[in-house]
Amino acid sequence: MRRAHAAVLLSVSALALAVPAAAPLAVAEERAAPVEVVVDVRAGLEKVDELAIGVNHAIWDAQLGTPEVADLMRDAGVGAMRYPGGSYSDIYHWRTHTAPGGYVAPNTDFDHFMAGVRRAGAAPIVTANYGTGTPEEAADWVRYANIEKGYGVRYWEIGNEIYGNGHYGSQWEADDHPDKSPAQYATLVRDYARAMKAVDPTIRVGAVLTTPGEWPDGITATGDAGSWNQVVLSTAGPEVDFGIVHWYPTGESGPEVLPKTDRLSDAVRMVREQARRYAGKDIGVAMTELNTSYGRNTQPGALFAADAYATLTANGVFTTDWWNVHNGIDRVSTIAGQTDYHDYGLLSSGTCTEDGSACEPALNTPFAPYHALAMLSRFARPGDQLVAASTSDPLVRAHAARRGDGSLAVMLVNQDPDAAREVALEYAGYRPGGAAVVLTFGNGDTGITATSGTSGRATLPPYSLTTLLLRPATQETLPAAPGRPRAGTVTDRAATLSWPPAAAGVKYEIRGQVGEDSQQWGETTGTSFTVTNLAPGTRYTVNVLARDNAGRVSPASPPLTFQTTAPSASSCAVRFTETTNWGNGFVADIAVTNTGTAPVDAWTLTFTWPTTWQRLDSGWNATWSQEGRTVRAVDAEGDALAPGATTTIGFVGSYQGPNVPPVLFALGGTLCSGAPQ
Repeated sequence: MRRAHAAVLLSVSALALAVPAAAPLAVAEERAAPVEVVVDVRAGLEKVDELAIGVNHAIWDAQLGTPEVADLMRDAGVGAMRYPGGSYSDIYHWRTHTAPGGYVAPNTDFDHFMAGVRRAGAAPIVTANYGTGTPEEAADWVRYANIEKGYGVRYWEIGNEIYGNGHYGSQWEADDHPDKSPAQYATLVRDYARAMKAVDPTIRVGAVLTTPGEWPDGITATGDAGSWNQVVLSTAGPEVDFGIVHWYPTGESGPEVLPKTDRLSDAVRMVREQARRYAGKDIGVAMTELNTSYGRNTQPGALFAADAYATLTANGVFTTDWWNVHNGIDRVSTIAGQTDYHDYGLLSSGTCTEDGSACEPALNTPFAPYHALAMLSRFARPGDQLVAASTSDPLVRAHAARRGDGSLAVMLVNQDPDAAREVALEYAGYRPGGAAVVLTFGNGDTGITATSGTSGRATLPPYSLTTLLLRPATQETLPAAPGRPRAGTVTDRAATLSWPPAAAGVKYEIRGQVGEDSQQWGETTGTSFTVTNLAPGTRYTVNVLARDNAGRVSPASPPLTFQTTAPSASSCAVRFTETTNWGNGFVADIAVTNTGTAPVDAWTLTFTWPTTWQRLDSGWNATWSQEGRTVRAVDAEGDALAPGATTTIGFVGSYQGPNVPPVLFALGGTLCSGAPQ
């Protein structure tokens, strides 16, 4: 974070002369079909970490660590607190409790922070000073925190948004190092990690990464060997345990901002793939700053927070930390009938505009996103497993969590500010009891209300969060879930899978999912399985379930996601290479080779964008067009492509989210071999 301061009504007339007196007048009332929500507990997602619901604290906030604030955080179920506060992290010296160039409020030192953390029952996340600090200063902090004081601070970040140090042009982050490149940062992160772990080998160290689809991700600056993430992970990856990303989606309305949570799955997946490629290992992912540009204190902020936190958790992000607990008034507007102060804080700072024309409510009054965190903590608890949930209406988002005791929670987000939604729920692999506890947080509410309901139907008020808490129809002891499956050989049509055993005497069911379509692929008594008849260039999510002799089925294993390849052999081959990237656009070359035995006359090459936010802007050496997500390049010269010949074409593309490279290219309708570079 950059340094922050302070229906229409239908009337019907009956004409007596037109209708006989003895005949009743029937007026058909047309009702909208209910939104269909399907919860599939057999399609398991990731489990909820103890740190999943987090917040940021800042040393310029005089309320940091106070009992009132700590109690509010505890009541909301906050499990993680980050310190010392965004960009202040890179000017803060913990030993002297000073931040040259910034304001430090009284009673905000590290010990006061830890007192609040402990009172709230949360865990600390500490950002060591990279910009104006040293590895020795950070190691001393670890020694004080964990050896001298016994605070047990496990998670340590090295710097905050260091890519904002001016290396790519924009500068908001302090960085006194003459060399501000990702290579310098990576080299020093390695030194920080070694020095800090020499003091306490049990800590986890995180490195700053760029968020896929957000500036300056993908940019290679002059003199660099690659993009920020490529360079940092290649050098520091072996020494760090998690990557740090931040996200502040832009937009001036609910319809602009709220759907952008769809981008999170691809963003998290791409970070993991980058770690495997450049660091040679899996690392954790932490979203240590998150907020929105619209309705920060009102219902859009709450709906965004609930949907984003749940989506990130489902994709294995171990902590998501809202920016900020307190921040201060900015500008005042009315959103969905409620006053919004454009304040990043979860709680009111009790401040007024400079001219005194508007003031926030009393200090520490919770804003709407605070209640969203409270709803999240009642929806999914540490150790619960999120499972797949889909809806038939894009304005209704659904998330579901299965608990160890067999109960199920379903959280529904109605993003329509004007109309309620009737919802019909179906369950796959789960039989709920008839009754449900229904938790609701509606527009303008000051807290969560609880009522009774049923498992199959719900009414969602406009702009609301609704959670159904369900018990199983019958309580029984289920087999243990198998461990996470692994992928061995993956081709364009097949994949070999294996998994750790669950228990003796069980049979394993293997289920695959593409989008919202979940199917059973087969079953076996062993711990490996080869699935065939897959589609090339397709991403699949796999779960394994154990079934005992009594027919009882375990919860789903943690998921495995893999992608099939392009065909290994074809009569054409394509090499896709991104040559230039400037953060929201790029240039790519495509080399097309005729690997067949006959000439290809008047060729046409097609591919489909993996996402809805990517598009073709222009191209050369072919006639380019785009329809929907499909891009077409037609031979501009009309020349035949002879056997063994290669032609190179290129285009300019743009994107407003993670720039996922296309995988499949077809020449004249034939899928080509090759892979993105």
